[in-house]
Amino acid sequence: MKLKKLSTITIFGIAMGWLEAVTVIYIRKILSAEKVIDLTKVVIEQANLTVIRLEQTREATTIIILVTLALLAGKTWRKRLGIFLWTFAIWDIFYYLVLKLLIGWPPSLTTIDCLFLIPVPWIAPVYVPIILSIMMLIISVILWRKKSI
Repeated sequence: MKLKKLSTITIFGIAMGWLEAVTVIYIRKILSAEKVIDLTKVVIEQANLTVIRLEQTREATTIIILVTLALLAGKTWRKRLGIFLWTFAIWDIFYYLVLKLLIGWPPSLTTIDCLFLIPVPWIAPVYVPIILSIMMLIISVILWRKKSI
């Protein structure tokens, strides 16, 4: 992977993480849950089905954007998969960093979060997506370095 392309997809991932975090801050305001530590409980128990469905479409759209970027930027399936995993990981890491920076959430890496709502809610401590993101970054580098079979 050339440095220019890697820099570009990394910046894209950072921007997506920022956008995602700001969106969640707006969702917290809409749900009057700005001071709530466990937003997962609020979303699962108090959000109506329309809000849940809208959130699911937003999540699906995010994945479509990442897949589209990978398809456009990569020439082989290995490079495309690596770009998708890399950008997903950068997005997810920066999502949590920006939330911490802007609103002080999560208070710790053991804070429970709702990671996705597709197809059902995925609930885990914040350290789980961070560890998975680090693994995705490593897998990306392996995919880019390995010669095609």
